[in-house]
Amino acid sequence: MTTMINDIKKELRASMNGILSARMREAGMPFHLIFGTELPRLRSIADEFPRDADLAEQLWQQNIRETRLLAIMLMPPEDFSAETANRWAETMKTAEEAQVLAMMLMPEVREAKAISLSWLAEGKPLPATCACLSLRHLLVRGSELTAKESNDAAEYMARLLPSANLHLRKAIQTLKDALNRK
Repeated sequence: MTTMINDIKKELRASMNGILSARMREAGMPFHLIFGTELPRLRSIADEFPRDADLAEQLWQQNIRETRLLAIMLMPPEDFSAETANRWAETMKTAEEAQVLAMMLMPEVREAKAISLSWLAEGKPLPATCACLSLRHLLVRGSELTAKESNDAAEYMARLLPSANLHLRKAIQTLKDALNRK
């Protein structure tokens, strides 16, 4: 496992974007290390490694922007239990992590609706942002919410909206738009 993590870090160093890294640091991104690697390159790096829960967990524990995003890409959906999802939600650091989690992993997770609705009900900004975007991705992919789930989501969003930050406001609007199309 250590060898794979070292190989991943070598790939990240080779694809480092110093200008983007400096800008992210100046913007206050809360990581010990930022390589500035763009998402398309991270996806291609992820394609070089196996989807493995242990590897993903170790990458998530690093205080490095790119390893945490790669953790999302490398976590097998069948191993992303509600317990793991909740633990990751508690340690989510940025809206980017919430967005990537919502786009790349949550739509593949069997319990995604229930997890997302619980995060919305809890109302913490980053998990709630992820929840709205996850539910939107599920709807776009053909999943449906029951009347109760739709009503609950609407109630949670209405409660969150007055104090929502920009990312959460946008995520709420995105989910509202998707619900209105159904």
